[in-house]
Amino acid sequence: MLYSKLFPKTLKQIPSGAESVNHELLARAGFIHQEMAGVYTYLPLGWKVLDKISDIVRDEMNAIGGQEMLMPALHPASNWAKTGRLKTFDALFKVEGAAETDKGKTVLGPTHEEIIYPLLAEYIKSYKDLPLYLYQIQVKFRNEPRAKAGLLRGREFLMKDLYSFHTSDEDRNEYYEKVRDAYFKIFKRIGIPAVKTKASGGTFSDLSEEFQTLTPSGEDTVFICSKEGTAFNKEIIEGAKCPDCGSELKEEKAIEVGNIFPLKRAYAEVFNLSFTDEKGEKKIVSAGCYGLGISRVMGAVVEVFHDEKGIVWPVTVAPYQVHIVGLDGEGEKIYKLLLAERVEVLFDDRIGVSAGAKFADADLLGIPYRVVVSRKTRDKLEIKKRSEKETKFVTLEQLLEVVK
Repeated sequence: MLYSKLFPKTLKQIPSGAESVNHELLARAGFIHQEMAGVYTYLPLGWKVLDKISDIVRDEMNAIGGQEMLMPALHPASNWAKTGRLKTFDALFKVEGAAETDKGKTVLGPTHEEIIYPLLAEYIKSYKDLPLYLYQIQVKFRNEPRAKAGLLRGREFLMKDLYSFHTSDEDRNEYYEKVRDAYFKIFKRIGIPAVKTKASGGTFSDLSEEFQTLTPSGEDTVFICSKEGTAFNKEIIEGAKCPDCGSELKEEKAIEVGNIFPLKRAYAEVFNLSFTDEKGEKKIVSAGCYGLGISRVMGAVVEVFHDEKGIVWPVTVAPYQVHIVGLDGEGEKIYKLLLAERVEVLFDDRIGVSAGAKFADADLLGIPYRVVVSRKTRDKLEIKKRSEKETKFVTLEQLLEVVK
């Protein structure tokens, strides 16, 4: 990609209303644009990052048997009335439909139990139809009264939700362990450390587990056992001791990037999601739900990986791998050679822009490798890793070995 053609360019000023690091840096670098509180446009660079995160999530969900689908964002309110959540789900967006058959009552989906349960009730008949693992990556809507902190607390956000359906709680619990392992793989590949945290389940379940990324800018508070390393959400902690072993607890700030939990039976009972077992007896399906905030992860990555100059993207989710800074009109040849080698490259080909301004933009954008090409370097390329201070001179062949 040529930087001269990239939309949009970087901003020098902090955007109005930016109260968090991820909002400030992502907006200044041209990854996102805020439309209103909690609602963002994902610009080309931002969408590339979301795509990278989504692909990693897809890989690991597919590896544990997940089948991807896409459910609607617009839900019939009647389904939510059946579960009682039309009145009890405080963050539910209620929408006035134009058609008389809508009776003016539809809602924007904050979660999808009210869609997937009645859907499967039409298809699941026998124990032979189970287990079944279905997931989607889709926009969610929550009427969040405190929409702030950039991508960490939004009214519209991108999320992966996986639902698993089983003939027994035992089978569900076995799959639950597989999902937990898959989540650790996802966060390791993305590059952010995630701590498994015990939490209360609230409206969905009696108990759940959260995946929290520790960072001083986090909105959540977790407590880490000094002996076992077990983490607990503040909502299930009483006192200053670990409920498991009695050791001291250390208080930390964190960002929740995912959660997993078994679902209560109520949803299956309301929508009659049942199956006939081997003996011909009718039984209620056991289920689990596993959420992961794609756009929230993007914000969390920036909160964890940045410095005073800008973003420092991990290689696996960076929009490009190499940022060529062309000086003296140089750089096009290297740009084309890297493209031919299928390296993802952003080439700052701007004329009349100072080297200092180009370097500042490169630091703000945070692409893993900056390569300076100028007449002074001759047949050598000046390479610098964004996360490091030192630069070195390499040949094209050596550059390819590093970036590929």
